[in-house]
Amino acid sequence: MSKRIEVNDLDVYYGDFKAVEGVTLTVEPRSVTAFIGPSGCGKSTFLRTLNRMHEVIPGARVDGEVLIDGSNLYGPGVDPVLVRRQVGMVFQRPNPFPTMSIRENVLAGVRLNNRKMAKSEADDLVEKSLQGANLWNEVKDRLDRPGSGLSGGQQQRLCIARAIAVSPDVLLMDEPCSALDPISTLAIEDLIEQLKNDYTIVIVTHNMQQASRVSDRTAFFNIAGTGKPGKLIEFDDTDVIFSNPKVQATEDYVSGKFG
Repeated sequence: MSKRIEVNDLDVYYGDFKAVEGVTLTVEPRSVTAFIGPSGCGKSTFLRTLNRMHEVIPGARVDGEVLIDGSNLYGPGVDPVLVRRQVGMVFQRPNPFPTMSIRENVLAGVRLNNRKMAKSEADDLVEKSLQGANLWNEVKDRLDRPGSGLSGGQQQRLCIARAIAVSPDVLLMDEPCSALDPISTLAIEDLIEQLKNDYTIVIVTHNMQQASRVSDRTAFFNIAGTGKPGKLIEFDDTDVIFSNPKVQATEDYVSGKFG
């Protein structure tokens, strides 16, 4: 499943405003890549270009290329809905569908894609997805209860189960632990470590310790000032970024001098 992502000279616009400028990087298969940087530097905006989620905002567009195993997500005739099926996303706050059971939450994406399944196949997919999200043992006796009745950390893992149920190649995570307590955060971080065996994972985080714990490579974004576009300043192995960065601004940020 896992795929390589190549981004070439990508600019991101909202109307006339250039939000992100000139990003070029490669994300390797079966790895975790962290995006770090101060608020407003374009990390989440750039993350959303990797599955065309930014396009839900009117006037949003990109210049440049995003390739997954050589196929341009922005090529002529490419369906954004199919892109989002291939590249799943987990958001900052857990967002299970409140009127749906745990079981139906897992199957929601599959149903949305109009896939018909026998009950036995659906049951197998629910169990497999919840096992993959390390949640099965906690919820297997209450699958028909509302997903909104779970704890925050369980809800986030339910959202991960929903994302992987449609068999994506890539998982994007936009600050997936920012609303969680430390124990739930640890559970998500352990899960990320397991998931990278099957998926290419990209995570945005403001938590420097989290980036250093979970990621193989780290990209530092920064912004020159209000109204300026965010830029990729440095991209390297995570241990290099946190112990021996090549750019002074990177060292200043990871050492806590600003941000």
